[in-house]
Formats: sequence, C-alpha cells, structure tokens
Amino acid sequence: MKSRSFSLKPFPSTGLLPHLEIAGDIARSSNKLSISYEISGPLSELVLPPPADVRLRKNGLWEETCFEFFLAPLTYGRYWEFNLSPSGHWNIYHFASFRQGMMEETAYTSLPFSVLSYSDFLQLSLEIALEKILQADQSLKIGISAVIKAVNGRVTFWALTHPGSQPDFHRRDSFIIEL
Repeated sequence: MKSRSFSLKPFPSTGLLPHLEIAGDIARSSNKLSISYEISGPLSELVLPPPADVRLRKNGLWEETCFEFFLAPLTYGRYWEFNLSPSGHWNIYHFASFRQGMMEETAYTSLPFSVLSYSDFLQLSLEIALEKILQADQSLKIGISAVIKAVNGRVTFWALTHPGSQPDFHRRDSFIIEL
C-alpha cells in the first residue's frame, strides 16, 4: 500500500479564514483508493450544506463548500475530477485533456462516502475501487483541493500547491502526489 499525508494551502489572494486547517491522507492499494479530508477550526464560520436525505450526483458542487481530487495516469493527458460535498452529493467528471472534453463519468452510479461533523472538526472519507476507469498497474498523479465558502460570502480555494497566478485545480503541475 502506498499512502501520503497532505496539507492544503489557501490561494494567497483569496484571503485566509482564521484558524482553519485542511489536511488528510490518501492511500492506494492495488486499484482501491482511499482519501480522507479533515477540516479543523471554527466551522460555524463556514457554509456547510446540511446532510442530504438522498445523496445524488449533482453539478456545480464547487460553487459551495466542496472537496475535490484529480486523478491522472502518468502517461496520458486524460484525467478525472471527483467532487464531494459535505451534504453527501457528489460527481465525477472525465476530461480528455486540460479542461477539454468534460463529461460526467458514468462508470459510477453512486459514490458512498462518510462525513462526520462537530463544532470544530469535519472529516470526509471515501474509499473507491478504480477498476472501472483505471488499470491496477497504472501510476497516478493526484491533485487534492477544496473550495471553502465562509458565512460572510468569501470563497477560498485550497490545494496542495498553487503554481499559477489564479487558482486552477486542473493544472497538471498541481497534481504533485504520485501513487
């Protein structure tokens, strides 16, 4: 099993949310991937959608608080974007190349993940079998990010790294974890 801990950084020009930290772990064993995000800090200052009675595939989750990760095979331009809302809603998009050919990934009809929330801590965890989209022996470059919306309306963009002058989670040079 390969695993890595991570810590996300806010994009500098979007400002900081006081005392907020986003960290987690990602691991891969054969063709199973697990990822866990942890936000610690004053969650009352964030817009966190309430848990949904029915978890659905939805578009536009990044317009609110949303956790994202990107998977790209080392030798191909294609990649996948996974969106996970604290509400339980989700989506997966497939791209042929950088921001080109965006399509919902239909290989998955559900994406069960868990969300635990307390006054100063939120954990979101997912385990997913990747054989529907990737071969077990394919090495991956991974980008991990989050969009965090505050109650004052400010939106901050968090990622492993921010290589450009604007926040852009799709940039291949921000996929810095290899598993």
